[in-house]
Amino acid sequence: MSSTADIIRGVSEGSIRAVARALSMVENGTSNSSDILDELFGLRRGITLGITGPPGAGKSTLVNRMISHYRDEDRSVGVIAVDPSSPFTGGALLGDRIRMQSHASDPGVFIRSMGSRGHLGGLSGATRDASFVLSAAGYNPVIIETVGVGQAEVEVADLADITLLVLVPGLGDDVQSMKAGIMEIGDIIVLNKADNSGIDQLESYVKASLELMPSGLKRPEVIRVSATAGEGLDDLWAAVDRFAASHTEKERISRSAIKTLNEILKENGLLFSEKLLEMEYNGREEAEELILTGTMSPYAIGKNLLKAAEGMFEHNGSK
Repeated sequence: MSSTADIIRGVSEGSIRAVARALSMVENGTSNSSDILDELFGLRRGITLGITGPPGAGKSTLVNRMISHYRDEDRSVGVIAVDPSSPFTGGALLGDRIRMQSHASDPGVFIRSMGSRGHLGGLSGATRDASFVLSAAGYNPVIIETVGVGQAEVEVADLADITLLVLVPGLGDDVQSMKAGIMEIGDIIVLNKADNSGIDQLESYVKASLELMPSGLKRPEVIRVSATAGEGLDDLWAAVDRFAASHTEKERISRSAIKTLNEILKENGLLFSEKLLEMEYNGREEAEELILTGTMSPYAIGKNLLKAAEGMFEHNGSK
């Protein structure tokens, strides 16, 4: 399976081999990866769940429970586990494969380890693109579990339709040092290890912090669970379903599409993107309309703008 057309067709049909190949191309940034993403962008369906929080919060245990829950509903589940990159190879640590090994033989579960590649916050454009590949292949939900390295984890909110911020008692200064911004990224705040001492104090602190959120912002639900013991999980699944139901699929796709365009422009260093958008598409609004109507993908627009920018530089350099 080497041709771009074969890979696109294979992903759309849910071929595990094609999905794995597409993910490798996306992660490595091969020359035709943007063509694959361009074709697959319109095939996305379902929701993306972001799981973030400090190290030691029990995110992987919660993801394990989440996989089991959605598999019980006969839904295929994609998981992207973003691990710290090796400073030498850029590769991901494979601890998540060990933690989630109970699902490794399940054909309805696809788990992919991805290195953060030194990117601040542990996320990269490749993670976003990989989530689109899994979604296009029919995995619903796609779960992104992040490293949890500090306030830069707000990036997960740009990738996910629903973000779960996982906290646990006993983190002390780690929780106290959280700024308002990190609390605001959670659509749902999960207080894990609820059977441990200190859970009441943690809940009081979290709710007091949420009181400081700017007016007009919707305050996230706060749910107590014990992922290890399996307690409170039904409440969490219900909260996720409520949040998903409050936003239509069209709203989710629109939000994702616009953010993706902005990120692609930033990644390509198109500092003068507004001027380029005006030249090529009569402005940002018309470019966004092309995306929202399915006429073009953000990847196609980004590629065209990059080509236009290169043409401008070549023209100016020839003078």
